[in-house]
Amino acid sequence: MLSFSGSLKVFVALEACDMRKGFNGLHALVAERLGEDPKAGALFVFTNRRHTRLKILMWDGTGLWVLTKRLEEGTFSWPKPGEPHATKLALTPQALALLTDGVELRGAKLRPWYERKD
Repeated sequence: MLSFSGSLKVFVALEACDMRKGFNGLHALVAERLGEDPKAGALFVFTNRRHTRLKILMWDGTGLWVLTKRLEEGTFSWPKPGEPHATKLALTPQALALLTDGVELRGAKLRPWYERKD
């Protein structure tokens, strides 16, 4: 489970990207496709076409982090664009935690694959 402060900015890329991209490729996507500064201190979240993998690019002040999650089954509940040509969506850190933890962002219910083990 990821946990970030409430003041952190989170941007989700609405279009799928090539999950083979690393630091430089994701950095270029943030700058060119999303129109954001990769070193602004925000999280930038990307997924593949099937919504089974995601990558997060984060600048911590000294360097870039790339966090990756691959689901063994099921898919992430990926947000849909609100505007026809939108390339990104701003989320709260809490919404990102719900997305990565298997909760539908609409309706706030668990995805069928998600099972919490206590």
